[in-house]
Amino acid sequence: MTGVVAELCKNIVLAGIGNLTLMDDTSVTAEASSANFLILAEESNHKGKSIAEVCRESLRDFNPMVHVSVEKGSVKDLSANFLDNFDAVVLGRASVIVKKQVNEMCRKRPQRIAFYSVDCRGSCGEIFVDLQNHTYTQKNQEDVVASQICFPSLEESMSVRWSSLPRKTTKLYFALRIIEEFEQAEGRQPGHVSSADLESVLSLQKKLCEEQGLSESRIPDILLERILDAGTRELPPVCAILGGILGQEVIKAMSCKGDPIKNFFFFDVMDGKGIIEDISNQDKS
Repeated sequence: MTGVVAELCKNIVLAGIGNLTLMDDTSVTAEASSANFLILAEESNHKGKSIAEVCRESLRDFNPMVHVSVEKGSVKDLSANFLDNFDAVVLGRASVIVKKQVNEMCRKRPQRIAFYSVDCRGSCGEIFVDLQNHTYTQKNQEDVVASQICFPSLEESMSVRWSSLPRKTTKLYFALRIIEEFEQAEGRQPGHVSSADLESVLSLQKKLCEEQGLSESRIPDILLERILDAGTRELPPVCAILGGILGQEVIKAMSCKGDPIKNFFFFDVMDGKGIIEDISNQDKS
């Protein structure tokens, strides 16, 4: 339960989502409590409890009408049948392998399961959305019209060649893919990096840019260093922004009302902008 996931949970619980299941067996740490406001300051309340269990108690106080439960175990060990209990799945701070794995599991179930992933890396972060084939209503002047939109999977999105993307595509998209590729190659957990890895990451950047036909100048070294230096730290204001946006998206998807984000959202404190990017094969979208 990262800080940004805590913000999401607060928002959808206040909105009266109905049922919410949390998964995080890790113990409470000082770093976790620094960004996760659901972890109360009194350490005596944390003894013998996982982060998910501590957060459950706090969320129940926000809206007693919402049923909040805890599922033990690891996300990467989820069974496909277990996912049938849910309308949406959200992953926070998961490896790219796990994100792709769970996303594909959601897409193969008999009923549509919305999939989201969210990551806060210090002063910046991203949201990924896959609603598969999504039908929704939206107001068009005085009328309510039905629309349909087709989403690519995370695997399909990440297979899009960088050189084929619009020139204005945010540099954050490329920077985060490089960091994820580095973590995967080194066997690191998400965020378990530091500025000491910069030289290796820059070498990987050069390699990937050559393979993808993209100029290295599109991805500033200082941005990569900033993400590496952040490690697993999250800035609470960034968590609040990402959690707020994601909360709106989940509610819109569950109610089938409102134009959804397709399919990435990025935010960076350095420019204060939220950017939506459609990273998909335009011939198939």
